[in-house]
Amino acid sequence: MGILQRSRKVVFTAICIAVILSQQFVTAEEIPSVVRSSFPNGFIFGTASAAYQYEGAAHEDGRGPSIWDTFSHETGKIKGNGTGDVAVDQYHRYKEDVWLMKDLNMDAYRFSISWSRIFPNGVGEVNWKGVKYYDHLVKELLEHGIEPYVTLYHWDMPQALEDSMGGWLNPAIVDAFSKYARFCFERWGSKVKHWITFNEIYTFSTGGYQTGGKAPGRCSPPYGNCAAGNSSTEPYLVSHHALLSHAHAVDIYRKEFKDFQKGEIGITTDSGWFLPLNSNSTLDKQAAEEAMDENLGRYLDPIFFGEYPASMRARLGSNLPSFTKEESALIKGSQDFVGINHYTSYYVTYNNSNGELVRTAYKDGVPIGEQTSSDWLYVYPSGMRSLLGWVRERYNNPVVYITENGRDEANKDDSLPLADQLKDPERIQYYHDYMQNVLLAIRDGSDVRGYFAWSLMDNFEWAVGYTVRFGIYYVDYLNGLARYPKSSVYWFQQILKKTSH
Repeated sequence: MGILQRSRKVVFTAICIAVILSQQFVTAEEIPSVVRSSFPNGFIFGTASAAYQYEGAAHEDGRGPSIWDTFSHETGKIKGNGTGDVAVDQYHRYKEDVWLMKDLNMDAYRFSISWSRIFPNGVGEVNWKGVKYYDHLVKELLEHGIEPYVTLYHWDMPQALEDSMGGWLNPAIVDAFSKYARFCFERWGSKVKHWITFNEIYTFSTGGYQTGGKAPGRCSPPYGNCAAGNSSTEPYLVSHHALLSHAHAVDIYRKEFKDFQKGEIGITTDSGWFLPLNSNSTLDKQAAEEAMDENLGRYLDPIFFGEYPASMRARLGSNLPSFTKEESALIKGSQDFVGINHYTSYYVTYNNSNGELVRTAYKDGVPIGEQTSSDWLYVYPSGMRSLLGWVRERYNNPVVYITENGRDEANKDDSLPLADQLKDPERIQYYHDYMQNVLLAIRDGSDVRGYFAWSLMDNFEWAVGYTVRFGIYYVDYLNGLARYPKSSVYWFQQILKKTSH
């Protein structure tokens, strides 16, 4: 470990010098320095995770299966046939992992609760062994001065509810989710002060019900040939029921818990930034705006205005559900903050033959930015500032947390020595540049209160399994899931040092 430690510090020093040199032609007044003291007082830094990607212990202590347990065990669904059965085993290693966060100088940890670990059947009988796990995790975080930010739903619908009622396709799911949410508020609300109802409804509704690449794997032609599904209607129905579930959960929290628990509640959305393919084309500018409506406005317009974007209503017609007057009133204003997950940007234009939106990372054969090991993730840091500006202007500058941001590299267990896999200069550059654009957005006037890096550790990355690594800490899948610091650990330790004023 001595050699590894020294090599990582050498890499870290070289990267710091490179970052400084890259800015030598820019004045300090133009570009802020990425250190804790550059951010507003009280700004929160944390890392993010999700239950199915981290916990493991899939069949232990009474946990019921989720749709991701079922989906990941279907042959050919996950690259490399990976599953979350063990994941990175945070269920048993949470104390070690909390120490890693503390060592990073992080203020907060965003994690999700596994619904089926609390209610194995989705509703009804409580699994108290599962409850105790979250009791212990929250206690451990608070004892180390790390604030828990808890997501109620990060894609892992209990399989029992999928089987009995069709999950998010059934309006009855709103009541089931509300009961689950109320239990969580009752159990942990005295200690957890930051609640997130949903993570990325856009991604689990399109991936799970339009393209079929994510659980529960439903779709129809031309998107795919799944065993069941309707790609024209189901993604919008799922989104609709999730939004109503969010609204009811927020209403429960505000009416029954917020006054004495003194917490806050919001939702996490996900969006790229979309640029017109031809910046001089009025049509392409319209396409880019429509792409923002589809990705982000679909969820934030109802929450802020009580209705879906006009462009979506015009394009989708009866395929897009509508809110009743009572539902619109309930959902409007149902946020104390907005969480935004942002990773990448794209160009947008219209398909000349059918008028549909076309997203592409290429213009005149040149990519918008460096492509990572994920086929969807291109590095375009200024997209962060632009996206935050769009949210600021459209929604009258709401409180925002960046709840996920990060990049990956390929898993090279079989071809690269461990010492080399711990060198991640591209990740350091990514975090530096995107955080710098958060600072610029704050300077522009955006009310951004926190930033969560994805992710604390390498983990199960949904449909691509363990073939890519998003972690700041390296997880050795071949040797007992040992955690090793990558170069980015030392970078975060340095920039997040707390100094007295």
